[in-house]
Amino acid sequence: MNIPSETQCYRIMAKMAMLPNIAAHSIRVCQVATLLTENLNSNGGDLNPALIRAAALLHDITKTRSLQTSENHAQTGAFYLADRGYPEVSEIVAQHVNIDSFNPDGEPTAAEVVNYADKRVLHDKVVPLDERLVYIKKRYSCSAGELGSRVERMCREADAVEKKLFKTLPFSAAKLRLNLDPDVFEREVNRFKFVNSYRAK
Repeated sequence: MNIPSETQCYRIMAKMAMLPNIAAHSIRVCQVATLLTENLNSNGGDLNPALIRAAALLHDITKTRSLQTSENHAQTGAFYLADRGYPEVSEIVAQHVNIDSFNPDGEPTAAEVVNYADKRVLHDKVVPLDERLVYIKKRYSCSAGELGSRVERMCREADAVEKKLFKTLPFSAAKLRLNLDPDVFEREVNRFKFVNSYRAK
């Protein structure tokens, strides 16, 4: 399995000229996903922390470009990473908007952890799931048609994933933010800025 390190992820993000706000969002998603992974594994889970961190950092790798092209950034991000030799990371990135096959009774998966972590982060703030889903509906105009159907599916799925993950976690969904180390986010944002500064030279 080929998994990029966090520094390699930051280099990929810098190479793709990821906007600072999208980078900050991705770093916060990684922090949330890491916390969930650590606690799920402590309770008998068998998730790959390095894989989840890489997928969380890179889940929006083509998001900056998509603002101009209107491409499906989950799909194109997955293609981009698969082409660069990261098929396992690619598979998770492809599912960060909608999970391919959700089993409410199975063991938590890496795709579910990253998908849920993304749904809990609005910009770079950890918010309740309902708040994030309201924002998504407004942003993407949850109306009739294919897009509206995808957004409605995503909202139903996010609720189900939350229930599944927190069956075994030692804190509630409402307490998620309180369990995050406040220093980690700023440190990682500064690491990304340092890596990105070399791209600009």
